[in-house]
Amino acid sequence: MQDLRKQIYELADEKYKEFQGSLCPNVNDIIGVRIPNLRKLAKTIAKEEPITFLNTYKCEFYEEKMIYGLVIGYMKADLKTRIKYLDKFVPMIDNWAICDCCSATYKFASKNLKEIYEYILKYIKSDKEFEVRFAVIMLMDYFITDEYIDRVFDIYNNIKLDKYYVKMGIAWGISEAFIKNEDKTLKFLKDNKLDKFTFNKALQKIIESYRVDKKTKDYLRKMKK
Repeated sequence: MQDLRKQIYELADEKYKEFQGSLCPNVNDIIGVRIPNLRKLAKTIAKEEPITFLNTYKCEFYEEKMIYGLVIGYMKADLKTRIKYLDKFVPMIDNWAICDCCSATYKFASKNLKEIYEYILKYIKSDKEFEVRFAVIMLMDYFITDEYIDRVFDIYNNIKLDKYYVKMGIAWGISEAFIKNEDKTLKFLKDNKLDKFTFNKALQKIIESYRVDKKTKDYLRKMKK
């Protein structure tokens, strides 16, 4: 752990820093390390001393926050322990990349759907953009199922925080729902309370998908507001 920041700097790539910076505007603490390398570092920490790391490491840079979130997903721990550290991590999230990469790593959610669903509901009510984004993306990653899809649509339908990355997350979630359950998603698209921007972005993401046929795309284009 003492050498972690040194290792991060040794892995830095200036061109990747510029690229990642272009994807995450207003994020000024990027060193420039590719995600596969961050995952390797996180897996090593998760095997060796994850709790000490999560208790003591002071995250200052984008890469450190990413590793912190990834360790929570990779370490061996019970759900109560993971939630304890999620409570520390989620307020650290300040961009979509950390949010989305870490959320996708939380495979433990699939085995604890009821508990994780109840847990993320508190972030839906947050006034912080990336706390709400975290909940929105977790719903997309783990709850587009027969049991939960109606609840996901209800939540997406009633989020009122007027923030870009929240709206884009909802649009992405709806597009993924369309792939998994076209009938229910189409019904939702025909009757919802989404603002114009989010609704049209959802349609755009569905239309851009290679998993949707041309006839369906043509139909959806006519629904744009």
